[in-house]
Amino acid sequence: MMPDPAQTTLSGKTPAGHPAPRRSRIGVLLINLGTPEGTDYWNMRRYLREFLSDTRVIEVPKAVWWPILNGIILTFRPFKSGKAYASIWNNERGESPLKTITRAQAEGVARQLSDRWGDDIVVDWAMRYGQPATGPAIQRLKDQGCDRILLFPLYPQYSATTTATACDQAFRQLMRMRWQPAVRTVPTYHDDPAYIDALAKSVKRHLKSTEFDPDVLLVSFHGLPRKYLEKGDPYHCYCVKTARLLAERLGWPAGKVRHSFQSRFGAAEWLKPYTDHTVEELAKQGVKKIAVIAPGFAADCVETLEEIQDEVREAFLEAGGERFTYIPCLNAQPDHIAFLTATVERELAGWLPATSAAASANENSWRVA
Repeated sequence: MMPDPAQTTLSGKTPAGHPAPRRSRIGVLLINLGTPEGTDYWNMRRYLREFLSDTRVIEVPKAVWWPILNGIILTFRPFKSGKAYASIWNNERGESPLKTITRAQAEGVARQLSDRWGDDIVVDWAMRYGQPATGPAIQRLKDQGCDRILLFPLYPQYSATTTATACDQAFRQLMRMRWQPAVRTVPTYHDDPAYIDALAKSVKRHLKSTEFDPDVLLVSFHGLPRKYLEKGDPYHCYCVKTARLLAERLGWPAGKVRHSFQSRFGAAEWLKPYTDHTVEELAKQGVKKIAVIAPGFAADCVETLEEIQDEVREAFLEAGGERFTYIPCLNAQPDHIAFLTATVERELAGWLPATSAAASANENSWRVA
């Protein structure tokens, strides 16, 4: 016979066989887009199927889209995508750079939080598509005593196709849990002064290592179908604001910093101007030297390391350009780790002890300035 819960509570005793209570902890989950587990046909097909089956990403009726996806795209696309991934693959670790860098970001944030909070905060990382999957990561945090979890989608500019679907996946796991943790999500940080400052520093740091001063800095963001903007997705506005704030922070003259959108897919109109068309037009207008940065990505990936460094570079040079350089993402640079950590501590306000949180905020003010 089970003991009366009321009597158990009043007596301070727990029933026989009751698991030992865990110490309450806070979990932080960094979430990135995703990556295939290999560059071969079947790994690529599996990854593309999960990604392109997401209705947040492809807003086409299933009856129309599924025959196209399964009959055409998943038959041929894995070969092309696999070749692109193979050209940038981290062969030493047997994984894509996105996975390598996201892991390093989580480890960096964990170290800084551990220095200030001990083991009260547990940091993990996951992917929206592929491995490590989001659902098991949330369960791991819960199993370690995390009754409060902060979800941190690593997308500076919010979009339903990125931030929202990452949170959707986390919420699906919560729907399966009898005892859910309390959850918060990190909001868009496209105009956060510390993020803009980190971008500006990365531009200056990179250009010191090049042998030329660019005529134009092209700020390239991942594209989005134009109809998503028309339906109310704020992504376009956030991208334009990031580019404008970066130009202001650099203090460069008007016209030297421009923005564009890359990675089109399908025949529909996407956000403009297109990156490949822009570099070709710049070269034909007499621009000889450009630098490209992709601040919509928190970590370098196939869209930056292969598409920009190879395809966009080639388009510019073939159109008459002479010098091209790609400025890497913030990745696991110390100032980016400091920014991510400061953001986590800010969003944990009320969950962390007030006095220590204030002290950490003051410390972070000079770390990321």
